[in-house]
Amino acid sequence: MEMKNLATELSQNAYPGRGIVIGKSADGKKAVTGYFIMGRSENSRNRVFVEDGEGIRTQAFDPSKLVDPSLIIYAPVRVLGNKTIVTNGDQTDTIYDGMDKQLTFEQSLRVREFEPDGPNYTPRISGVMHIENGTYNYAMSILKSNNGNPEACNRYTFAYENPVAGEGHFIHTYMHDGNPLPSFEGEPKWVEIGNDIDEFTDMLWTNLNEENKVSLFVRFIDIATGEYETRIINKNK
Repeated sequence: MEMKNLATELSQNAYPGRGIVIGKSADGKKAVTGYFIMGRSENSRNRVFVEDGEGIRTQAFDPSKLVDPSLIIYAPVRVLGNKTIVTNGDQTDTIYDGMDKQLTFEQSLRVREFEPDGPNYTPRISGVMHIENGTYNYAMSILKSNNGNPEACNRYTFAYENPVAGEGHFIHTYMHDGNPLPSFEGEPKWVEIGNDIDEFTDMLWTNLNEENKVSLFVRFIDIATGEYETRIINKNK
């Protein structure tokens, strides 16, 4: 697999939709994740990220303009002990509840499928980061329609043990803009991860399409201590 330049992947794609990147900092000390949302409709663009305990949630920037909250208001990030869950929908809660009952990441998602927003049938993308006793691993998942056919759900899970310093993986909902929007294809993209949270945050935000980007969350977690730093950027202010 060829390592992709994350800045280029973002800057050359006007509409990757929602995206998750997970990896390890170049110095090997931090578990790294980023999650962004984009929008084409007024309803999708009318959102901000706000902190919610150790995680975040989306909320309407202007509540008077909120039309349908079902697929846009959710908790993208939740923390369960030494696990950090990052997703593009309310399956965050499904994973949290399942893993809290000793189900695996993959087992927890068995009760979910792609979003019911035909004709796009937006994939559900999810990630979980596990830090324990100075060790770190992560997994990513995508639940998608069968090439646009909602009669079948294709389920893919990718697990990364002992991630390599300076490397990560990036998955997003759509290959590019279109009508209907084409679902992500293949395994998560292999990308480079740096050391500095502010440089990483700025790189992601700067390279997201100016018209379509909405919000960005970035977290660096110290693998030795579990302590973390978070950055949130909202276009709506």
